[in-house]
Parts: sequence; structure tokens; C-alpha cells
Amino acid sequence: MIANMAALGAALCWAAGGLIAIGPVRVLGSIAFNRVRLTIVATALLIATTLMGGWQTLDTGSALTLALSGLLGIVVGDMALFWSLSRLGPRRNVVIYAANAPLTALLAYALLGEALGPWTVLGVALVTLGVMLAVALRSGSTHSWEAIQGSLLAGVSVCLLAAVGQAAGSIIAKPVMAAGADPIASAAVRVTTAALMFTAIGALSAIRGGGAAAGGGVSGGMFGGMLGGLLLPRGLTPKLMLQIAGNGLLGVGLGMTLLLVGLAHGNAGVVATLSALSPVLILPMMWLLTGQRPALGAWAGAAVAVAGVALIVNR
Repeated sequence: MIANMAALGAALCWAAGGLIAIGPVRVLGSIAFNRVRLTIVATALLIATTLMGGWQTLDTGSALTLALSGLLGIVVGDMALFWSLSRLGPRRNVVIYAANAPLTALLAYALLGEALGPWTVLGVALVTLGVMLAVALRSGSTHSWEAIQGSLLAGVSVCLLAAVGQAAGSIIAKPVMAAGADPIASAAVRVTTAALMFTAIGALSAIRGGGAAAGGGVSGGMFGGMLGGLLLPRGLTPKLMLQIAGNGLLGVGLGMTLLLVGLAHGNAGVVATLSALSPVLILPMMWLLTGQRPALGAWAGAAVAVAGVALIVNR
């Protein structure tokens, strides 16, 4: 029950965090947004872990394993997800990405020997189907965001890569969490790894852009400007900083910690499935915020997902 509640809590955090993220992502872009929010969250988690003594639960091998988990689940997963988002649009992207739940269940069975009973398998299938239907049948499919940009095959392939990255990150972290690693310390390692990687990516992009603009030379002033752009991206305002901090601390800090708690106490496939409910949980939130009622088909998909959750939690 602890694992199920933690996974559902993670889904709720990600749903609420997603609504907060819309404005900052549009202004800063996905890479700069991720870099700023992960830096904020990593700092908070590092301080919290130090104050609470969580480092004692991790040895070098566990830390390296969690770093690899963060590299695959956050860096590769997020970069692939945002890339495919720009090609497929949000609706198709979420539908395809929902495959990360059954992928996690399959990997958990193949690599960790975590088998699921027939009713739980049915529940996982219903939750995944319900999430796909809730997103696919949501109103607004004619919005310009939904237009396919470039190759459909490339977009689908990269979105599936994002799903695989998320699934692999969970599977890699599972044994460490089951061995008793502190969830906050584990989240700190994963998020710090991702923050450093996104910062390195941003630095390389800035150097390439600066070098091209200056004929290949990078002066001290230019380097200082690029460093300032990394720390404070263009367009970042105090209001956006607060939104990014709120999204990061809620969606990444609390959400990821709850996911790791779920992995420590439950089946990886079940935890991944329940934590993937955020597209369903976001429906009533959007209704409250925008006043636009989701389409009947979206509620039907949500009902299917809820039926799946009922099967899972009652097994």
C-alpha cells in the first residue's frame, strides 16, 4: 500500500507541476528550463540530505548506479521527450510515452524477476489504455500545436526512446532502493547528475554559438556573457524563477522522491503504471483553471484508468 500511495502521489505532483511549467517552458525553452529547475532542486536535495544524514545509506557503487539511473531516466528521457514533443505535439507525445509503464513492467520481469499476477497485469493494461484514451480523446485536437513537424517515424521513435529511458532509469534504481537507500539522498544523486549534464549541454551550445558569432574566438567578455546566460537565461524574471522553483520542488523534488519510495517498497511495473496517471489527474485541474470541460471521451479514458487502479490496489 505504501508503494501504491507513493506512486499515486508522484503522479499528482507531476500533474500539478506540469501546469506550473507551461509558462516558463514557453519563455525559456526546454533545455534552459530544465537546467534552471534541476539546479534549484539539486541544491535543495543536497542540503536536505546533508542535514538529515542520508548520505550514510549510500556507498560508492550505489551512488554510481543512481547517477546512471538519472542519466538515462532524466537526461536521455527528458531530452528525447521534449524533442519528440516539438515534432508530434503534446497529445500524440503523451499517448506514445505512456508505453513507459508496460515497458517498465516487462523489464522488471525480465531483469529483476518481478512477476505480476493476472489481475494486476489486467490493471496495468487498463491504466495504460485509460491514459492513452484520456489524452487521445481530449478536446482541442485541431490546435496548431498538434501539427506534425518533420518525420512522423522519427518523432515516434524518439518518443519511444524517452519511454525506454524512463523505464530503464526506474529499473536501474530499483535494487538500490530495495536495499534501503534513503529516497531523498537517492533523488539528490539522480537530480544532481541530470543538472550537471544539462549545464554541460548548455555550456557546449553557448560555446558553439559564441564561437560561430566571433569567428571561432571566445574572449573573456564573451565567456562571461555565456556564463551569465547559463546561470540566468535570457527572459528569466523573478516571477518565472518562482514558477520554476515551484515546478521543480513539487514535480522533481517531491515527485521523484515519492517515486523512489514506491520503488523501494513495491513492484517496479506497478509503481511506474500508477505514477503514469498524471495525464488523467491533470484533467480536473485544467477544468478548474481554464473553465473548459474536457471531452466526454477523455472522461471515459479516465474511468478506464481508474478501473485499472482499483484492480491494482486491491490485489
